[in-house]
Amino acid sequence: MIEVSHLHKAFADKTVLNDVSATFREGHTNLIIGQSGSGKTVLMKTIVGLLQPDSGDIVYDGRSVATLTKRERIALHREMGMIFQGAALFDSLTTLENVMFPLDMFSRMTYRQRVQRAQECLDRVNLGDAANKYPSELSGGMQKRAAIARAIVMNPKYLFCDEPNSGLDPKTAVLIDDLLSELTREYHTTTIINTHDMHSVMTIGEQIVFIVKGRVEWTGNSASAANTDNAALNELLRASYVDARRP
Repeated sequence: MIEVSHLHKAFADKTVLNDVSATFREGHTNLIIGQSGSGKTVLMKTIVGLLQPDSGDIVYDGRSVATLTKRERIALHREMGMIFQGAALFDSLTTLENVMFPLDMFSRMTYRQRVQRAQECLDRVNLGDAANKYPSELSGGMQKRAAIARAIVMNPKYLFCDEPNSGLDPKTAVLIDDLLSELTREYHTTTIINTHDMHSVMTIGEQIVFIVKGRVEWTGNSASAANTDNAALNELLRASYVDARRP
């Protein structure tokens, strides 16, 4: 479980996060949603540690980030898996080598063990036959699945996904949603997904944090989102519904 309490973050004179508090549950798909510029990306980067909050606290399973030593912070980061918006695979490495990369950097496994673990993760995301292919030989959906395999190869406790469906066709986006949901339950991770995809919200949103202008406007799950009387959320859902059907 990850708890954020009264987070504030500003850039120059622009406040981006304004007293944000939320709880992200272990073993659940937790979604951060909001319009472009709402602060959802800054919130995720702050939780991950890519940005430092001006005030407030972030607590990972009882560990306050503010009180951790440098060594403890490094250990915490090794418990995290990250899926970037553009997959962020290394063009010069094969798919298997991309998945092995965190193991090469941080594990004490033998080479044979690293290969075996990476292959297991590729098999888990149905990319076992693509181990020797390079990213340029993979479709967008296959690249995202390779990125997911790399993110889970270290058995993370916390999985962060930045717009995992960006650039994908609707059918492939559903496959990615289903895969992330399955892996969250299977690994019992605390999964946080930053998304603008309202289909994801309505299908895998077990815990949803809706951000408007740097503040938490609403929290709930997919069932309560469908019946909410929150005007801003209804507008976002309605706009996404129209856009999805626009030729």
